[in-house]
Amino acid sequence: MNDLKFYRRIVIVNGCLPLLILAWDGWHDQLGANAANRALHITGILSLVFLFLSLLVTPLRTLTGWNSLIAYRRALGLFGFAYAAVHLGIYVIFDRAGNLASSFEEIISRRYLQVGVVALLLMVPLVVTSTNAMIQWIGPRRWKLLHRLSYVVVILGVAHYYLLVKSDVRQPLAFAAVLSPILGFRVFNQYRGRGKQTVSHRMTGTQRSKAAGSGFWKGQLEVVKIFQETHNVKTFRFQSVEGGELPFRFQAGQYLNIQLPIDGTIVRRSYTISSSPTNRSYCEISVKREELGVGSRFLHDHVTEGTILEIAAPAGKFVFDDSRHTAITLIAGGVGITPMMSLARSLTERSWPGEIYFIFGVRTPKDIIFREELERISKRFPNFHLHITLSDPVIDPDWQGATGRISGPFLSEIVPSITSYPVHVCGPGPMMDATCEILRTIGVPDHLICTEAFLSPTGISRSSGIIEATSDNEDVLIESVIEFSKSNVVTTSTSGTSVLEAAEATGVEIPWECRSGICGQCKVRLRRGSVRMEVEDALSAKEKEAGFILACQAHPKSQLEIEA
Repeated sequence: MNDLKFYRRIVIVNGCLPLLILAWDGWHDQLGANAANRALHITGILSLVFLFLSLLVTPLRTLTGWNSLIAYRRALGLFGFAYAAVHLGIYVIFDRAGNLASSFEEIISRRYLQVGVVALLLMVPLVVTSTNAMIQWIGPRRWKLLHRLSYVVVILGVAHYYLLVKSDVRQPLAFAAVLSPILGFRVFNQYRGRGKQTVSHRMTGTQRSKAAGSGFWKGQLEVVKIFQETHNVKTFRFQSVEGGELPFRFQAGQYLNIQLPIDGTIVRRSYTISSSPTNRSYCEISVKREELGVGSRFLHDHVTEGTILEIAAPAGKFVFDDSRHTAITLIAGGVGITPMMSLARSLTERSWPGEIYFIFGVRTPKDIIFREELERISKRFPNFHLHITLSDPVIDPDWQGATGRISGPFLSEIVPSITSYPVHVCGPGPMMDATCEILRTIGVPDHLICTEAFLSPTGISRSSGIIEATSDNEDVLIESVIEFSKSNVVTTSTSGTSVLEAAEATGVEIPWECRSGICGQCKVRLRRGSVRMEVEDALSAKEKEAGFILACQAHPKSQLEIEA
């Protein structure tokens, strides 16, 4: 991945360079007989060039997939305004000898000047709102609507140039020729987006309404900071590409679905948010590097600060209603601490008065993720009770805490009335299974036990089909035959291709929206065969029992019959 900060500096240096050269030539009387006109022409052209480049970012990004281009759009637009302002300044100071009254009279009497001044004035609110603070204040949606004025500005800029030259209009017409496809692309994209939305409403209006009510969002976020938590765990901080608040709201315990471009293909992975929802300007995920984990290895080895990724959010039901309870127990194993940290941070930052029992099981002291922060929270909040236990038989001689695996007597001793309040458990599969069994043994009711895992038990019967969960190291491809019974279409596919992708390749229509297993648009019934799914939050328990799957998440494990 490229270092976007470095390339941003390159853009800034190259943006300033023409102005520096112009100033140098002016200082050394190298602009010709009419220096003012020459400087006016150069700055006007440069303003249009930078404004055009800013408008080209979106179509180029869409056509090439180079998402990092978005990081330069704001700087290009600001340079367009800067050169336009210098252009006007040269006109007033040198062409009109600094006489403001004369300049105003000239502008009123000449149409091309009126058009140019209007274009410049329209750029002012765009510049004023180009900071992250302003984006946060007015909101990302309103900000985007406001910044569509940039298209109007460029149209007026080209018209200003055309009216100015009068006779030789080849250059302004060349600008107009470039502007036409840019505007056409914008109109086409807008129409296509509305068309898709209309089709979705027509096909599954009820499902779409539910998805909208869930606060689902899909778009791009930028990695702005990476923290090394332990020897094999990194935290990745995401912010809105445009700055300001995150374009979605989440609850502590929910997760993101991230698209990772790995070896020319898109790999989707879900990672729990570890930051608190009280921080509206960013969200974080904390990922352990697994040697067999395709997604985690890519994040650790290739994603850098400045990387822009496609993300769908939020999703997950591993949440806690603090208004209904006066205590909670959080039991984490290894990197399963991530949703617990989001919950702990959220509760303490909001000064929740209830009791928080935080139990963290790891192998060795070097595996204690967020150790310093946990100890700091424990010291600052008397209601936060931290207990860390080491399971490795070779214990650090300096370790003063608990040792051994989490057990029933251990929990009963450190958590008073553990059977009366919710217990959240997250960690490796075997650890969660053992912990849940321990909790039941000591009397915790099932309805108070909440678990979080992206790996569900495999081989669970769902009507006549079988749904399994996919893991991060599921790389062996299996060939299978898929029959779409309603469409009377049969195709051959592999386990590396989702049911939705197989349907699209054969012309079978299955409505979809997020392709991340969150919105529920692509629900179809699995009549025969078995699939594995990484995310299935959009399915209710009744739908799973009835054999429904999410086509975007379902990967075949055998021959399939799909009701589509």
